[in-house]
Amino acid sequence: MKTKELLLGENLRFARKRWPSQMSTLHLRALRSLTDRHKLSISSGDLILLENGWYVTHTGLIRLARRSRCVGIHSEAASTLSEPASCRWVFKATVFRSPRCKGFVGYGDADPSNVSFLVHGAEMRVAETRAVNRALRKAYGIGICSVEEIGSFAEPPQTNREPKKLPPQPANGNGNGGPKVRDRLCQLIRQHQLDPNLVKSYATDFCGVKTLRDATREQVENFVTHLADWADKDRNALLCQLNSYPAQKEGAA
Repeated sequence: MKTKELLLGENLRFARKRWPSQMSTLHLRALRSLTDRHKLSISSGDLILLENGWYVTHTGLIRLARRSRCVGIHSEAASTLSEPASCRWVFKATVFRSPRCKGFVGYGDADPSNVSFLVHGAEMRVAETRAVNRALRKAYGIGICSVEEIGSFAEPPQTNREPKKLPPQPANGNGNGGPKVRDRLCQLIRQHQLDPNLVKSYATDFCGVKTLRDATREQVENFVTHLADWADKDRNALLCQLNSYPAQKEGAA
């Protein structure tokens, strides 16, 4: 297990590398406090910097609960507040820190108006995750919001809008037809300040392959188009998706 000093050094390096233009004295001070009090790790996906503020992730909260030997988490739908026909769900979650703990309660809600259109149909699961996150934050004194609790402000998709298409490219990815798919992907990563290792993990899952080398050109092109659309429409939701994957080591494919 890493000491607090080692973890802090690692967090500072990752933060400066991943969000170089956003690291202020206040951000670094908050990061030191979160590391010291809760041992949250950026490299493990526990923390993320969004819209000029730190957010904890569901992964980070669950890892914290495990380290703290949480004895149980109970969740249930609040039937009197939920409206399944309208895809509106409210969940109640209770976290028990110890066998004698009376429980820390948190509520979470989700409906089509406060989740990304990319997860429409999964409002029940989103509501449960938000409730669990809120209960865990209460139980362990986490003063920052979790990223899953953020409502999406993305505009709904336009049904008559044609999907983005990459410029036609020859089979070898060179020539005058347009930039290589790899170049386009690197451009998206830089433009939207995405973690390349997390993108690689997501790409292998999206393409349904064990390594990215096994993916066909068409699969990679589809992934790049998908990534570009999602980054433009709802970057916060994309970051949540990326942080659900373990980062691959540099050089892995």
